[in-house]
Amino acid sequence: MTEQASALITFYKGWENYQQGLVETIASLSSEQLAFPIASHHWSIGMLLTHMIDARVLWFQLWMGEGNPDLAHWNDDEQPVREAAELVAMFEKTWHTIADALARWTSADLEHLFPTPAFVSEEEREDFPPCTRQWIVWHVLEHEIHHGGELSLALGGYGLESFYTW
Repeated sequence: MTEQASALITFYKGWENYQQGLVETIASLSSEQLAFPIASHHWSIGMLLTHMIDARVLWFQLWMGEGNPDLAHWNDDEQPVREAAELVAMFEKTWHTIADALARWTSADLEHLFPTPAFVSEEEREDFPPCTRQWIVWHVLEHEIHHGGELSLALGGYGLESFYTW
């Protein structure tokens, strides 16, 4: 009996639902709501969302070379405040990168080891050694779950509806 390789997207179906809920929630936020702090000593909701996008770009585009290289230039430090429509567009663009990759990759592809990219400084290389595709995919997903929890808590604290649904 021959074993048929399944695309990884089969095993990460829930991520697409998470993405859709996240995008719908972001689209409903006003500029004022995006400026609300997660907590008194923390980033704003908009900055947290930007950070989540940055992680997708860092790991999928800059580290593994997936998606459009123009994604790497989206985060302009001189524009720290973004509107909901721009955040939604970037979540959708980065999701397409992730979904396209997961649709192509199989479990055998998870073992691929990526060297530390040249842009990582010598000081950072100890914290960022070469990584397998498996570790990178998991890391991006756990990063989103972690920060999604922060976002959900912040939204609830302001009486806004969260993207987590049953």
